[in-house]
Amino acid sequence: MNYNQNKKIAQITSQTLIIGVDIAKFKHVARAQDFRGMEFGSPCYFENTKEGFQHFIKWISDIKKEQSMDKVVVGMEPTGHYWFNLAHVLKENEIKFVAVNPLHVKKSKELDDNSPTQNDVKDAKVIAQLVKDGRYAEPTIPQGVYAELRVAKKIRDLLTDDLQTVQGQVHNWIDRYFPEFLTVFKKWEGKAALQFLKLYALPHEIIKYSEHELLIHLRRAVTRSVGLNKIRELKQAAGKSIGLRQGSDMAKLELKTLLDKYELI
Repeated sequence: MNYNQNKKIAQITSQTLIIGVDIAKFKHVARAQDFRGMEFGSPCYFENTKEGFQHFIKWISDIKKEQSMDKVVVGMEPTGHYWFNLAHVLKENEIKFVAVNPLHVKKSKELDDNSPTQNDVKDAKVIAQLVKDGRYAEPTIPQGVYAELRVAKKIRDLLTDDLQTVQGQVHNWIDRYFPEFLTVFKKWEGKAALQFLKLYALPHEIIKYSEHELLIHLRRAVTRSVGLNKIRELKQAAGKSIGLRQGSDMAKLELKTLLDKYELI
């Protein structure tokens, strides 16, 4: 047993009410015990609602008074995100909460009755026992600007994933309908390349545009550095393209949809 676990066990005294909560999407279940494992009262079933949380807080308060205890620690198994709301409510009510490792819960169930079967009431008891044994961690709930930063980082991560997905989808489109495009441009995300893609035209349609028309279209996004030489390269590549022609209307709609999504992200 390591030093940190000893410190955690030392925090659990005869005056500590230990609560184990099995978290679910709609309805949670809690069980209460002392540092010896003696259980108090009946399991508390409460919904993931304001009324449910109020019922749970009252249940804790009633047992705390009945058993003349002055400290409470609530243990939870942090699977998914359903425990966040309960954790915030506990923090607001100045009730200490801790998290136990889901793998420890599974192993402890097998030790107790030789069965890893999922059972909400049994899990709540196992979680409370793990807290008693000091096998828990104390999660940090960020406040103020730190809470804002956590959400901002989550948004950024989501957008980064979405961006990588849409970039791959555009590459896929080019490979199918105009594979020679990337012999003219090193990457499709450059200003000039992107502007030509916004013609929403397949190679056999691009060769029908005059150089002057393509230059006017290009100048809407690029004022210099790319000009007629690149346009001639593009038309030459389009003339030799092996890109698909079938389903052209929906292919162009697909490209427009992807580029709109790319720019939004």
